[in-house]
Amino acid sequence: MSVQSTSFCCRRIYYPIFLCMLIILLLLLPTACHSNVKSSLAIKYTPLQGSDLKVSTPAEQGLNPALVGELYANAAQLETIYSLLVLKNGYLVAEGYFNGGAVYQANPLQSVTKSYTSALVGVALNQGCLSSLDQKMIDFFPEFKSRIKDPRKKRITIRNMLEMRSGYPWEARTPPYFDILFSQGWRWLPHLLDFPLTSEPGTRFAYSNLTSHLLAVILARACSKDLKPWAQKHLFSLINAKVAKWGHDWDNYRWGCVEIYFTPRDMAKFGLLYLNHGRYQGKQVLPASWIRQSLKSYSRNIRFVKWGPSKLGRYFRNIEYGYQWWSAKVGKHHVNFAWGHGGNLIVLLHELNMVIVCTANPLYGIHGEESWQYEGAIIDVVGKFISPLPSSKHGADKTVK
Repeated sequence: MSVQSTSFCCRRIYYPIFLCMLIILLLLLPTACHSNVKSSLAIKYTPLQGSDLKVSTPAEQGLNPALVGELYANAAQLETIYSLLVLKNGYLVAEGYFNGGAVYQANPLQSVTKSYTSALVGVALNQGCLSSLDQKMIDFFPEFKSRIKDPRKKRITIRNMLEMRSGYPWEARTPPYFDILFSQGWRWLPHLLDFPLTSEPGTRFAYSNLTSHLLAVILARACSKDLKPWAQKHLFSLINAKVAKWGHDWDNYRWGCVEIYFTPRDMAKFGLLYLNHGRYQGKQVLPASWIRQSLKSYSRNIRFVKWGPSKLGRYFRNIEYGYQWWSAKVGKHHVNFAWGHGGNLIVLLHELNMVIVCTANPLYGIHGEESWQYEGAIIDVVGKFISPLPSSKHGADKTVK
């Protein structure tokens, strides 16, 4: 038999088999899709009953249960997420724990700490510990004042620091300062002197862990040497939350940039405080004017090397910064968010009266591409959920933009 005739015979034999397999595949496809939908809905996200937060269901609060189910199905695939909470209209409507996370487990929130530090600046102003955001940083560090060689450092204000426009370097982008901070000891105060300024104070955004920590030291020197009990009394207890742990540097100052520990539910209460203009359960805890100032944007079009111009992952766009709070556009929605390394998040959607909370492995000592594969996955899961949500018919809260 010739090669040509053999090829013809093979085609005659295998073509009907291929056709049958294609038909079977097409018949099974709707079943597979239906199965995926069912599996998404089967993921458990019903909140645990408790006295600290009001509980409801997504449907009762106007959320599509299928979208919520898909959110939790996607979260269940992540390797480093610990918890995921969704609150709508003041109700906890969805709650899930993964990879060893638990409802009463307090986690290190990493740079979410910065947003708590910002809130405490508001408390200090309200109490009179601080008189103005235009007070100079150096006035709280008299031991360094005569040793400063760069006169620009004497012009740095608390406002500049809150806005991440102090002039100190973006450590992660400016070697060797990141390694100096996180690999060469935990006595940071002298870095006020030896870290150079990379811009005029108040002119340029640079994400500086040193700046946030110096803010906490200012609070300690102005209000209370130990910020933990002071903050518990004057802020956290007022929202029925408790700081479980709060690390400190070698000079015994609580960290202003990392290492504050809260449970996911207590994080949600902090989110509700900011969502509701400083009110919690009918009581004005922080001035509404402070919330507005904190969530406004003072730096725009912030660029991350990993994601490109003003992007964070696949869904967060138009990245901006307020008083130690981030903001972004996700789909049609404006969001504010507290963000910590590893994927720790408190996300505020004012238009939809929603708060989303994530806790995650803090990924100690893991940075760059290795950490982003985990952290970015969490951010993308949250962004994927927010992006298609319908806009509120009542209009967005414009006061925070």
